[in-house]
Amino acid sequence: MTAIYDRTGRTYARTRQPDPRIAATIADALRGMDSVANIGAGTGSYEPDRTVLAVEPSRVMIEQRPAGRAPAVRAVAEDLPIGSDAVDAALAVLTIHHWRDLARGIAELRRIARRRVVVLTWDHLVCREFWLLRDYFPAAADTDAKIAVPLPDLTALLGESTTVPVPVPHDCVDGFGGAFWRRPHAYLDGTVRAGMSMFALTPEPLLREGLSRLRTDLDTGAWHTRYADLLDEPALDLGYRLVIADLSS
Repeated sequence: MTAIYDRTGRTYARTRQPDPRIAATIADALRGMDSVANIGAGTGSYEPDRTVLAVEPSRVMIEQRPAGRAPAVRAVAEDLPIGSDAVDAALAVLTIHHWRDLARGIAELRRIARRRVVVLTWDHLVCREFWLLRDYFPAAADTDAKIAVPLPDLTALLGESTTVPVPVPHDCVDGFGGAFWRRPHAYLDGTVRAGMSMFALTPEPLLREGLSRLRTDLDTGAWHTRYADLLDEPALDLGYRLVIADLSS
């Protein structure tokens, strides 16, 4: 997976900027945490000011981190170079689907955090009904199903936790998979798709027919007719979830 992001992650600094509304939800989950370790940190999106260390396996992603962010080390979630109970909270944003050993990675988050673990992920059972996957890109839906972590698996590993829905704003700044649900032309842009795991990990030939149909439906107005009920929605639940586990008793 490190090699994949060394190849496809070069656009992240442009296409994956943090959305302030999602950032506020994450910040609220970290309220009262004086020190945070950001695991699978990527380019540093959603990284709170109280972050003391970022962990990221991809050199390309680390090199895109803005100046002034927390120090970053190259390492994997399953073997964190951080002492036990070293930070108040461990944060993992849209990363657990790339870990080779989920159970070991979550155990590491629980080991290093004294008080809280916060994980942003998605529920594929909701996401698969997204018009983009359901109606245009079944191959990307298959990819999404393969890489997604079932929420029950995650919560079982975390222990007692709270799950908070994270609706996607219609003008979402962060270009993750569901960001452009009301701006469908963006999905025709290869640079935009490169920043989305479900597309980056799906062979391009399997996307061509869907891209052709989407382009045609946008040109003819068929898309706007078919999904007219979405055009006035300010936000949409596409299955993104923030899972918060308090460790202190």
